[in-house]
Amino acid sequence: MCRFLAYIGPELPIESLLLAPENSLLNQSLDPELHPSLQLAGWGFSAWSDHLLHPEAPLCYHRPKAAFHDDNAKSVIPSLQAHTLLSHIRAASYDASVVQADENCHPFSFDHTPWIIAQNGALPHWRQLQREILPHCKDRYLAQMRGTTDTEFLYVLLLSLLEGDSDEDVQRGFEKLLQVICKAARDLDLAALTKLKIALVSRERIIGVNFGCGHEGETDVTGDWQKLRDEDLPLSMLLEPIYLLTGANFQDYANTYDIDACPEGETTSAILASEPLTENAEEWLKIEFGEIVFLERKDGLIRKTVRKLDV
Repeated sequence: MCRFLAYIGPELPIESLLLAPENSLLNQSLDPELHPSLQLAGWGFSAWSDHLLHPEAPLCYHRPKAAFHDDNAKSVIPSLQAHTLLSHIRAASYDASVVQADENCHPFSFDHTPWIIAQNGALPHWRQLQREILPHCKDRYLAQMRGTTDTEFLYVLLLSLLEGDSDEDVQRGFEKLLQVICKAARDLDLAALTKLKIALVSRERIIGVNFGCGHEGETDVTGDWQKLRDEDLPLSMLLEPIYLLTGANFQDYANTYDIDACPEGETTSAILASEPLTENAEEWLKIEFGEIVFLERKDGLIRKTVRKLDV
């Protein structure tokens, strides 16, 4: 199962986010859920720092191998720091069609947009669905596709549907994206469970989306994801939340994901992740299926908004 972590807050060593904590993203890759049914097919991160030569652009790093086998990580990462970061561990089925290459590692980053993207999910039959979806895609984004993943194609579709970069524009873009996908699946008789847990990140913003459709292509999916774990694992994983931890003074807790709780108007740090990263899962706000969360950092403080998606 793919996993992602997004951070926004004061500049801090990337090592404290990706390497040092016992439950770090790289350590999690040692024992992925559904192992050995999945192979680890690469990893990567993108980060913004005021100390880069081009602070307005993300530094992007990808390796098409299991993160814990990356011999560069422990030499490169300790030299870096960031105020905004998106990292991803890629898992894929054992299949000859799965291509392990830099071009297929998240996060994806294109020119002519402030946004980068990573996801924990899948768009079934996406190659066939292109017949119906391609008319919605703009050439300037299609021309930048380099890999063979559904996530990069979703990135093209989302960017093509965006009419602006405001929270409202982005929410409408995601709503249109699912509508286009569902219509294409119905028209081609290819409806299937589609899990889309997406992190969309720019220099001072993180947007997390938890949505998709059920086995018959329905979007009004309900159920207790924990009770469904043994009955219908794909449906359980569709309905599972993504998680948000907010607070202050994260930089003061070395080698952990601990943070000081604080009133919402005093929040300075936030982590969005595909699962809770601390022992106390109750510290984490659950972004439920069908919800979108907006985080923006301004003057050192983070504004948070959670909304229902209209799909």
